[in-house]
Amino acid sequence: MASAAGNYARRMAESSESYWERADLVQTVLDALAAAGLDLDRLDVDQLAVTDQFHGGGKAVTLRLAELAGLADGASLASPPRVLDVGGGLGGPARMLATRFGCTVTALDLTPSYVEVAQLLTGKVGLADRVQHLVGDALDLPFDDGSFDVVWTQNSGMNIADKETLYRGFARVLRRGGTLAFQEPMAGEVTPLHFPIMWADDESSSFLRTPEEMRSLIGGFGFLERAWEIVTETTSLSSTASPPPAHSVQRIIMGEARLAAMTVAGRRNLAERRVATVHGGFTKA
Repeated sequence: MASAAGNYARRMAESSESYWERADLVQTVLDALAAAGLDLDRLDVDQLAVTDQFHGGGKAVTLRLAELAGLADGASLASPPRVLDVGGGLGGPARMLATRFGCTVTALDLTPSYVEVAQLLTGKVGLADRVQHLVGDALDLPFDDGSFDVVWTQNSGMNIADKETLYRGFARVLRRGGTLAFQEPMAGEVTPLHFPIMWADDESSSFLRTPEEMRSLIGGFGFLERAWEIVTETTSLSSTASPPPAHSVQRIIMGEARLAAMTVAGRRNLAERRVATVHGGFTKA
């Protein structure tokens, strides 16, 4: 008989998938790229960044996290580095890591339509031999212990209440001496958040903890801190500035009306210090 905790976790996963799932997303993305004047038979990773980097700060933040993970200089990493991208979305960071740093990447996401788009785009840029996209649950990672040199996640934990299980899983699949790199919105100095926000329409599916709480939690699973950057202003401002282009992932996924409301709430949360964005780099002891 399933436990109450197990039933709750399953309901939360189903709720999260329902929030993010989109019908006909492959065709929507292809149409948006074509309307932007891109040749669908000659796409490259940099051209796709507006469409496939679904997190604050876009491509620049992905490259910054790569520095924190030691990928830029290859320090203490296998060749090629084996990366697990948890919450891989449309696959932008995974493809960037493969192209820029020679990584082999497994990207896991709960949302089937995202994985379908990610597989298509990865094939179009010729990276199917180095980047794999799978549907799966971040709280039940289907990988052996010590399978990866880097565990990577960008803006993927906000809908997850059970962060203990999440980071315990990260520690399990990461080899000793491997690196955890993340970008994550966390609770600010003032609560509650204004809604809607990018990851939730209301507080029932938003689970942020403070930077201090997260720092302690991560350290409790045997991770040694190598970098901790609070980048709320720079990352959040890029998400609340002028409207993004029509082929941006925000407009494709959220639509015009929802995105407008989210932008207003996002500006209020930023101005009132209700949210913090953190970049972190840790080594598994």
